[in-house]
Amino acid sequence: MRERPSVDRRTVLLGGGTAIAGLAGCISTSPTPPGGRGGTTTESGASDDSSLEQLKAGGSSTVYPITSTAASVWNSNPPADDEEYWGPSNYGIDTDERLANYWASMYGFDGGGDTTPPYKVNVGLSHSGTGLEKLKNGLIDIGNASAPVAAELTDLSEEELEKFKDHVVGVDAQPIVVSKEIYEAGVTKLTAEQVRKIYTGKITNWSEIPSYEGEDKDIQAVGRAEGSGTDTAFRANMLGDPNASMSGVDVRKGQNQQVKTIVAQSSNAIAYMALAFVTDQTPPVKLSFDGTVYEPGKNLADENYPLSRDLHCYTYGGTSKKEAAYLRMIISEYGQQNFVKPEGYSMLTKERRKNQLEKLPDAK
Repeated sequence: MRERPSVDRRTVLLGGGTAIAGLAGCISTSPTPPGGRGGTTTESGASDDSSLEQLKAGGSSTVYPITSTAASVWNSNPPADDEEYWGPSNYGIDTDERLANYWASMYGFDGGGDTTPPYKVNVGLSHSGTGLEKLKNGLIDIGNASAPVAAELTDLSEEELEKFKDHVVGVDAQPIVVSKEIYEAGVTKLTAEQVRKIYTGKITNWSEIPSYEGEDKDIQAVGRAEGSGTDTAFRANMLGDPNASMSGVDVRKGQNQQVKTIVAQSSNAIAYMALAFVTDQTPPVKLSFDGTVYEPGKNLADENYPLSRDLHCYTYGGTSKKEAAYLRMIISEYGQQNFVKPEGYSMLTKERRKNQLEKLPDAK
């Protein structure tokens, strides 16, 4: 994981960790203004949404570090000569425009003047299922999800699911983490079968793990809230069914931040969470799966790692110009290098970037 400086210009610009987290309650829940999400639709399939003052996103706490950081930089709208936050020439982009002005101008938006972007971006925090429901109900423009919509909203018909437009912005490899005390007592690697037995209630004490060298200690199995993309992905990839029973779970938390806190403050916990939230107090363990040992920092991005999953930004009923400009920035090489990689996630390959960009409305 990257080291975060204590106080620097980036921290000030982005508002620091606490300020970013504070955006959780900032998302508006008012209905979309007259004209609907995206307004009228053009021949290209992009909608004319210039009447909307703000782009609103929300949902997954796993995707949140990517989209909230991107929003903060977008809203600050740094100039082209700002090498730390923009520096377009470093990415083969020939422009002297400010960051948000450049990406928004691809879809006909004019700069707001000085540092003001053509429109602001506001990112809220909940979890995947909530974000996708809000998206469907017109309360937000982009629904962040760490699992496919079909796995999150299982009651929707195929016709309804087709209205969600999927934009993959990065790849997460979920690690299995344990409390620091458990790690230091010898549990630095688990097998997939041991993890399954813990979460299905068949292993309940750390003394049942051969590598554990401490005193008898009950296992506190931490799960994500039902409906979160992280939970859905874990059930599907580790237990073989997104609706699999997990009778061994002792406590569920709605957000990755809460999981990180409970594991760090406990002496007997195990959890699954997004890679971006690993710390020294929540050490990840190696996972042996189908004869291969997957180790954080080495091969979790391998396509065969069972807890690897795409990170999604869904739009609904098409993708508006406003949504497309912001998403194009994140999916571009610039966005991958600045908003995906620094959070500890895997960037999209060049081919996947190309495919995702082709799904967006044509830019000028």
